[in-house]
Parts: sequence; structure tokens; C-alpha cells
Amino acid sequence: MKNSFVLLAVLIFSLGSMAMNSKMHNLKMHDLKIVQEKDYLMMKDGKMMVMKNDKKMLLSKEMTLSDGSIVYPNGKVKMKNGKKMMLKNGDMMDMNGMMMKDKMKMEKEKMEKEKMKMEKK
Repeated sequence: MKNSFVLLAVLIFSLGSMAMNSKMHNLKMHDLKIVQEKDYLMMKDGKMMVMKNDKKMLLSKEMTLSDGSIVYPNGKVKMKNGKKMMLKNGDMMDMNGMMMKDKMKMEKEKMEKEKMKMEKK
């Protein structure tokens, strides 16, 4: 009897997983590519990290962003208007000098919206 419940639970989980995978597969590749292509800078554990083309690397020298802002390896930022700020652990900035929400949270929200759209169809 106990084995029947375990087998039933495994079967239900497997079916749910397959259904979810097929829905995720149906998401437009365009939408997934947009999420993956976003390059950004992030202060992590006191170090400035650069996420570019899905590769994370340490910022080793100052970087000038497209808006003219300069980001330094220690997390200092000199905005194009001359204002200076220090990024805190977890702060993120896109390559245009705009502060970003938590990337993981943004991706999760986007995926949830797509999942809801797929379920409605």
C-alpha cells in the first residue's frame, strides 16, 4: 500500500513536470533570448562583477558605460553629470548606467507572466 502511494506521487510529479516542460518549450525563443542577453554590472561580496554574454567576470579596470558613466572595480560610480555614488552589495546597473531591480526577481516575474499567458491559451 505504501509503495502504491509512492508510485502514484512519482507518477503525478512526472506528469506535472512533463507538462510544464512542454509549456516552457513553447515560449518564444525571442523572449528567452531577451532575458539571457541582458548585460549588467553587479556588486557582489565587495567586488564589482560584469555579466556579459552570459559570462560572469571580475571588473579589473574602470569601465565607461554607453551614457558616459564610469564604473570602478571597487564599486564607485561617477555618473555623467559628475555625481558620485558607491554601489552596495547586490546593487546592479545596466550598461546604460541605469540602476536595475534584482535580475533574478525580474527573470522570475517575466517567466511567470509567460507561464500565465501559456495557461490561458
